Amino acid sequence: MIESVLITGANAGLGKETARQLALRQETKRVILFCRNRARAAAAKKELEENTGKRIFEVVIGDVTDADSVRRAVEDIREPIDAVVLNAGGVVGKAAANSTPSGMNQLAATNILGNVVLVDELIERDNLRKAALAVSAEAVPGVKMLGVKRVLTSTSSVDEFTAVLDGSYFGKKFVALNAYSYVKYAETMWALSMARRHPRLKFVVVSPGNTRGTQAAESLPPPMRFMLNYVMMPIVFPLMGEMVHPLDVGAKRFVDAISDERYKSGVFYASKEGKLSGELVDQSSFFTDLKNTSFQDNANEAIHRFIR
Repeated sequence: MIESVLITGANAGLGKETARQLALRQETKRVILFCRNRARAAAAKKELEENTGKRIFEVVIGDVTDADSVRRAVEDIREPIDAVVLNAGGVVGKAAANSTPSGMNQLAATNILGNVVLVDELIERDNLRKAALAVSAEAVPGVKMLGVKRVLTSTSSVDEFTAVLDGSYFGKKFVALNAYSYVKYAETMWALSMARRHPRLKFVVVSPGNTRGTQAAESLPPPMRFMLNYVMMPIVFPLMGEMVHPLDVGAKRFVDAISDERYKSGVFYASKEGKLSGELVDQSSFFTDLKNTSFQDNANEAIHRFIR
């Protein structure tokens, strides 16, 4: 039973909808909105209170691309929480390849750095009681019918993961959408490693699937953004079957995964092979690299090379 939860990137899209759904559950007593922008966080809190009739929302301000900012934010979390939903992330856009003070590129820092620091700090303070959910992507195991290739690396070594995180793996051909798949693979393997390192906690990885109503397309180039928002989402995907769903369905995947015992620690759940919606299944059933514990630990070690 999850009574208290913290959600990163909670002021919009999947994060805010997850907060809304959790607040409507009878057992939920506290929802922390972990956001970078105070004004947007306050607006989200007000909207959630109005929509749910609940006064259980709190705001904690932190920038997930800045490890020190996250550490300062954790100091404001005085009481233990049951679960964290590591929702902050995205494709980022033109700045994706830019280096950050951590040494990670902007894409990796946005999706991984602060989320990992947050979990590390909560565990060190014994302030995480039950579960952590890492948000991954359907692109990691691939979707053949859309030409989305499965993430493949030669060795999944520490150095290879490090190269993904600092951007050197991609050379001069840094394409954010392609790099995003590799970054999410690194985050996924880190979470699976944590499941073995902390067996008292449930570490589960979930893809929200192909979800309408998010801000995912906003960072794409205008032609791609137009194609996704006005052609693929409303016309093409619905005709293909189990390829798109609304915002509440994507968020419900997160809510179910942290609260339902059917979803097990150390597993990456996403759509069936070749699909982007529908039933959640264990991705290691057709992407066996996910089971490789050495690869998992390599991702964890590589990420912590950038955390000081």
